[in-house]
Amino acid sequence: MKAGHKFLLGAVAIVAAVGFMIAQGVKETGVYFLTPTELAERTAADSSFLNAGVKVGAKVVPGSIRRDETSRQIDFLISDGVHQLPVSYHGLVPDTFTDQQEIEVIVEGRLGRDGVFQATDVLAKCGSRYEAVPGQQA
Repeated sequence: MKAGHKFLLGAVAIVAAVGFMIAQGVKETGVYFLTPTELAERTAADSSFLNAGVKVGAKVVPGSIRRDETSRQIDFLISDGVHQLPVSYHGLVPDTFTDQQEIEVIVEGRLGRDGVFQATDVLAKCGSRYEAVPGQQA
């Protein structure tokens, strides 16, 4: 076999091995992005989906936020308009996570067998615009 062919064969083997390792890494660390309804459907169809790392995007149900400032525990409900999902989070949330109407969030974590989503990360969507409260001046 010629030296050029050996080099080409070795390069192809290395590229294939690196490509396989990248694909496996993405497969193992990839996180799904679902709505609460999609998550409920997937867990009903396949119970192995419980305790799998997922991201869920929805709106916070107004009035559902319960905070325990001493332990930094926050419990709230999210909904996509069809299905509600209870979320429990321990930590600090973004400043935009308030008790106002129409808070859009993305929570990352795992759905437990008890039906409560244990969030490891909470991201709140910033408002598209900020306005002063009527009657107040800056």
